[in-house]
Amino acid sequence: MGSGAMTNPIPDLGNAQCIFIIGSNLTENHPIVSQWVLDAKESGAKIIAADPRYTPTVWMADIFLQLKPGTDIALLNGLMHIIIKEKLYNQDFINRRTTGFAQLQEAVEEYDPSMVEEITGVSSHLLREAAGLYAQAKAAGIVYCMGITQHTCGHDNVLSCSNLALLCGQVGRPGTGVLPLRGQTNVQGACDMGALAGFLPGYVNVADPNGRERIARLWGRENLPDQPGLTVVEMMNAAWEGKIKGIYVMGENPLVSDPHSHHVEEALKKLDFLVVQDMFLSETAQLAHIVLPAASWVEKEGSLTNTERRVQWARKAIHPIDETKADWQIICQVANQLGLQYNYACPEDILHEINKVIPAYSGITPERIKGRAGGLIWPCPTFDHPGTPILHSETFRTADGLGKFIPVKHQPPAELTDEEYPLLLTTGRVVMHYNAGSMTRRSAPLLKRSPELFVEIHPRDARKLGISAHEEVKIITRRGDTLARANITSKLSPGIVFMPFHFAGTNILTIDALDKRAKIPEFKVAACRITKNI
Repeated sequence: MGSGAMTNPIPDLGNAQCIFIIGSNLTENHPIVSQWVLDAKESGAKIIAADPRYTPTVWMADIFLQLKPGTDIALLNGLMHIIIKEKLYNQDFINRRTTGFAQLQEAVEEYDPSMVEEITGVSSHLLREAAGLYAQAKAAGIVYCMGITQHTCGHDNVLSCSNLALLCGQVGRPGTGVLPLRGQTNVQGACDMGALAGFLPGYVNVADPNGRERIARLWGRENLPDQPGLTVVEMMNAAWEGKIKGIYVMGENPLVSDPHSHHVEEALKKLDFLVVQDMFLSETAQLAHIVLPAASWVEKEGSLTNTERRVQWARKAIHPIDETKADWQIICQVANQLGLQYNYACPEDILHEINKVIPAYSGITPERIKGRAGGLIWPCPTFDHPGTPILHSETFRTADGLGKFIPVKHQPPAELTDEEYPLLLTTGRVVMHYNAGSMTRRSAPLLKRSPELFVEIHPRDARKLGISAHEEVKIITRRGDTLARANITSKLSPGIVFMPFHFAGTNILTIDALDKRAKIPEFKVAACRITKNI
């Protein structure tokens, strides 16, 4: 579609007649979003949820597609196979606004319901019912999160979601679209600013000489690097190999959040210099040579871009305590010590520079968003532009303005079960904790409700292993082992186990195999075994 951002604003979910949620437990992880889904349901919308677990999100689903971890492409291709065979697709939309339909049709031909049922575990009956609901709804949206992206085929999973939306013409109108949910408040904004290995601000590819030249000129530089940098896992591998000597970590706790965390710890300890800029002395900060104390969100102000491309101004509630500073101030001080000239006097200066560098932000000035409830949604190219809540209404953000069908094939996970490791481990969040737990594990009320690491096991597997509820067990993968409390539950299918990633033990187990394109690790599938902790 020419853009990786959410196509429609969150409240627009209330206009949908069908909402397909895949790889997202939004009721626990994005509760405000879930409220709009619930509002849509109460207005008559049908909800389809695809997930390996029976989560609180599934409670409001009309159809639950309980698929095996790592089989999303097969499921999505199976839905498209049915839609094409039963001629439920939007031929007019395909003719006017897309290219590549014939290739998609050929690619999904083999994904008949019986084949898809064998791969995914989802019954043919449910698959047909879901395909009909989504395709025939006047307005249908697709919502996904890290259950789609955190795979070695995460890039292709996203393409498959896009293919489904294009096939049914469910793009560019109220109540439609593809809505990826970001994990934190300003993830979308960080990506927009160029915090990606291969892109400059505004998604200018580092290989684009004209884009590089334009931004270099604005920054008073002769040129900018034309090669992509390393992603997080690649950085850790390079540090372990001695190719990177120093790392500056800001607002991140890779010792807990990165896969194969024993390897991460070894890599960080090999560094000549580790700087951590954070609010708390996290597990990663405890390894640092220097810790730079950062102010919390209530102690600083500036612009934020949320998951729906909405740019808002956050005002500080209190002055920074002790010797902490806002992140931008710390960065400026470090930069100036290095001989650079970072002459920003206030957060407004930074947004004014963003106005110049990123065309989609040109009309989003501090003055406009400070005085506007709800801010502005990019693209907003001029000072009098109202913003663009719905993308792709008339054309896509591609060179020819057409949406591209890009067929993809089912790929097995990087690690499959065998006799030694017979169970599949998948990971995710719980409502009481947030990401690496650096903040929430310091909250006594939250810890009271969710105090320790647990592993969900199906009763059949628990009986086979002789494990009782609440017993401490050992989970073992090829990368290491950890202890957790057993939670015996039928939320999962036999052979699948689940652990939350907020505690330090989980990512000891996960695999650091990467998606070849997106370079995201496969957090969602790892082969494991479980034993009693004797």
